[in-house]
Amino acid sequence: MAQLQTPKASRNQEMGRLSFMVSSMSTPTGRTSGGYAPRKAVAMSPGGSKAGTFTGVPMISSSAPKRGSAASLTTAAALLLAALLAAAPAHAAPADRSDDKDTAKPPAQMSVVGGKRLGRPGTQVSLKAGAPALPKGLSGRSWLVADAESGDVLAAHNAHWKLPPASTLKMLFADTVLPKLPKDREHKVALSDLEGMGAGSSLVGVKENLTYTVHDLWLGVFLRSGNDAVHVLSAMNGGKAKTVQEMQAHAEQLNALDTHVVTPDGYDEKGQVSSAYDLTLFARSGLQKADFREYCSTATAQFPGEYKKDKKGHKKRESFAIQNTNRLLTGFQVPQYKGIAGVKNGYTTNAGSTFTGVAQRGDRVLLVTVMNPQKQAASEVYKETAKLFDWGFEAADSVEPVGTLVRPGPKGLASGPGVDHAGQKSHKHAQAAVSAGDDGSGGRWTAVGLTGGSLVLLAAVAYAVHRRWPLPELVRRRSRG
Repeated sequence: MAQLQTPKASRNQEMGRLSFMVSSMSTPTGRTSGGYAPRKAVAMSPGGSKAGTFTGVPMISSSAPKRGSAASLTTAAALLLAALLAAAPAHAAPADRSDDKDTAKPPAQMSVVGGKRLGRPGTQVSLKAGAPALPKGLSGRSWLVADAESGDVLAAHNAHWKLPPASTLKMLFADTVLPKLPKDREHKVALSDLEGMGAGSSLVGVKENLTYTVHDLWLGVFLRSGNDAVHVLSAMNGGKAKTVQEMQAHAEQLNALDTHVVTPDGYDEKGQVSSAYDLTLFARSGLQKADFREYCSTATAQFPGEYKKDKKGHKKRESFAIQNTNRLLTGFQVPQYKGIAGVKNGYTTNAGSTFTGVAQRGDRVLLVTVMNPQKQAASEVYKETAKLFDWGFEAADSVEPVGTLVRPGPKGLASGPGVDHAGQKSHKHAQAAVSAGDDGSGGRWTAVGLTGGSLVLLAAVAYAVHRRWPLPELVRRRSRG
């Protein structure tokens, strides 16, 4: 029987109050290399999804058998345990708080990439007459709302504050490495591939001496935030050091100048920082890639397990179901957000909760990033993200942009209001005619939709490319068998 699998609570993933899974009563019996042995869990279905831009996503793979009354009792017990877990902080390694005094408040002066106002501490918004007020009760240390296509920043709060990014840094990892490895390439995992993971790392369940496709591993990265999958892909890319170097170079090429990469997986390390602005740039760049969109919008999938003998003595490889940790996508404990299509969430001891999401309503596509809400309520990062999405869709036509998401390359630094980081005068809006010289993508974007688990070519981009950087049509993926 296929069951959803989740790793033990850790300092490096969406566990405890951020876990969308309900843990079983069993406890792990051992530890894998660099982390805890995965344990089984029961997936909880949301209480009905709302109709919206994208089709609903079942919480369980279609291959999973139906549960009987006994399973219902198990689920009830699991719900009780979930409530207890949600009320308590996640198990975590001791945090390095040596620099808390320096990071408790945003710097008085921050980077002005994308516009002067984005370098100021506090909330930046320019409301026109009749515009809705920003949501009350926002507690994120840093957040940003932007139009994903024009690049207009509708509102921001400490946009360039350098903070620990947690697993949202995996967006940069994917945007850097994903184009280099063919998805059908197979790799037999060596023990050395899994070395160097931080204690308590989030895991999807990769095992040494077993073979996985690149496609399998990316599902493990995006759905389960598996540091084991990240380390194997890094090994396939030439090693951790090479991958970190390439990620740093790519961040700089995207003009994400607040970011300093130390690990490919976002695990807490001294000096590893990013910002709400940079994380939004990573999401925007990644979403131009069909495979990135496929993985980040997948709700559930089957992941290869170990080989076991059947009754006839023949070896057969089993699989287990995994579910995305993005609660706005799956609808666990918070309402499934109308129009959500990814992208990545994270949690570590030092970073707190982090999340970057993309959603579409009508013809408008918004990106929202929230870093480290100070409220301790369960799922707070998702609740604040949903509030900012709602505000952004309502207010988009009744605010003056306070900045812009710059495009890649040296020319991108001349695409924000006022004077940018390099001291150059800039345009009001981000230019959208992205050439191969800017980001290596090969020119204008083609709209690619994701329907019924298949990639379908829909149409050429129909936007005015002189002022917009259009995202392809976003359609949420259903579970993969």
